[in-house]
Amino acid sequence: MQLTVRDAARMLKWSERAVRERIEKDEIPSQCVNGRYFLNRDELIEWATARGMPIALPAEENEPMPALSDALAAGGIVHGLPGTDKNAVLRHMVESMPLPPDVDPDFLHSILLAREALGSTAIGDGVAVPHPRSPILLRVPTAMVTLCFLESPIDFGALDGKPVHALFSLISPTTRTHLHLLSMLAFALRDSVFRNCIARRAGAEEILAAVRRLEAKPAPEG
Repeated sequence: MQLTVRDAARMLKWSERAVRERIEKDEIPSQCVNGRYFLNRDELIEWATARGMPIALPAEENEPMPALSDALAAGGIVHGLPGTDKNAVLRHMVESMPLPPDVDPDFLHSILLAREALGSTAIGDGVAVPHPRSPILLRVPTAMVTLCFLESPIDFGALDGKPVHALFSLISPTTRTHLHLLSMLAFALRDSVFRNCIARRAGAEEILAAVRRLEAKPAPEG
C-alpha cells in the first residue's frame, strides 16, 4: 500500500514537514513521482520498528488483534538453533516453526531470504526480525511468532555491527495483523525486563510472563 507524506505523518504522529525532511535526507525509504513523495506502508512500519518508534495503525472493523503473548506461545521459543550463516539459521528456524500443513517450508525459506536481500532485518542489540514482507502470500489461519536463540551468534548485517543471537519470526493471516505484531514486538523490545530476558536467553515461561506483564499495562497507541 502506497502512502502520501500526509499518511506517513499521521502514522508516525509527526508533522508533514518532519517527514519530508527525513525523506530528503534519505533517512526514510520513499519514491518521488512527479515531484511528490510516496512511501510503502510495510517499509515504513519496518523502518519505525527498527528504531523502536511507536506507529499508529489504522483500525479495521471486525478484525480482532492477537496478543503478542498468544502469538509467541503459538509459534514457540527455541534454544540452541544451529547454523553458521544467515541462510542456514533461517533454514533451521523455518524447520522449527509449527507451520500449518499447507505452508511449504521451502517457500517460506525463500521468502525470508528474498526479504533479507532487500535489507537486513537485524534491528540492533543482537536481535533480528526475519518475516515475509507480504504476509498474505502464506495464507495462514492464525498469527504466530517464533523466537529462536542461536547456538552461536552470527553476522546479520546489523547497523550497530553486533552479531545476532535472537531471531523473532512472525507469520500472519493479514497485513493488519502483521503490522500490529511488529508494533507490539517493538514496544516489548523497549522494555528493560523483556530485553534482559532476550539478552540472557531466558526460558520460555519467563519470557512469556514478561510479555504478559507488559500486556497488562495500558496499551501503546496504535
